[in-house]
Amino acid sequence: MQFNENISRDDLNALPLQAFKKEIHVIDSLDKVEEAAEYLKKQKMLGFDTETKPSFQKGQKNKVALLQLSTEEHAFLIRICKIGLPKPIADILADENILKMGVAIRDDIKGLQKWQFFEPAGFIELSNFAKEFGIQASGLKKLCGIVMGFRISKSKQLSNWEEEYLEPGQKTYGATDAWAGLMIYKKLKNIEEN
Repeated sequence: MQFNENISRDDLNALPLQAFKKEIHVIDSLDKVEEAAEYLKKQKMLGFDTETKPSFQKGQKNKVALLQLSTEEHAFLIRICKIGLPKPIADILADENILKMGVAIRDDIKGLQKWQFFEPAGFIELSNFAKEFGIQASGLKKLCGIVMGFRISKSKQLSNWEEEYLEPGQKTYGATDAWAGLMIYKKLKNIEEN
C-alpha cells in the first residue's frame, strides 16, 4: 500500500471527522487507580498521549496535567494534576511488554518523569515508524489523515487541562488523541506483516 508523503491543509480538512466513541474512564482519585491499572497491564498495546495546560507567558511551563492511555474499547484519562503519577501507572509506562505508541513522546515522557521517575520501556514514536512507509509528515493530525483517511479535531488542545472537572469535549479530545495513535500503529503494523 502506498501512502502520500504529506497532506495539505485543504486535503486534511476535506476528510471526515472521527472521534473516540467507546468508553472513557476519568481517573481523578486514587481509589480508581487500581482497577484501571489492572485492566491496562493486561494489554499488549496502548495508545499514549499527555496534555498540559497551555502557558501564555514566556518562560513559564506547566507540568503535565493529563495522561491518556487507550485501547480500542476503553480510554483512560489519568488526571495527574489531581493524583500525581501513581506507581501502578508508572509501572505500565516502564513495562517493555506493553507497547505504547504516540507522537512526540519524548517530551511527554520527560513531563511525566517530573511527577515520578520511571524507566520508560516499550514506547514507539509514530512519526519515526511512519517514515518506514515513506510518510514524511509528522504530527498526529496529519498521520491520521494520511494513514487512516479521517481527521481528528484539535479544538480542545489549548483548553485548561487543570480545570476542576473535564468538560465532555475535553474528554473526547483526550481519548481520541490516544486512540488515534493506537489505530495508526495497528494499521501500519498490519501492512508491514502482510
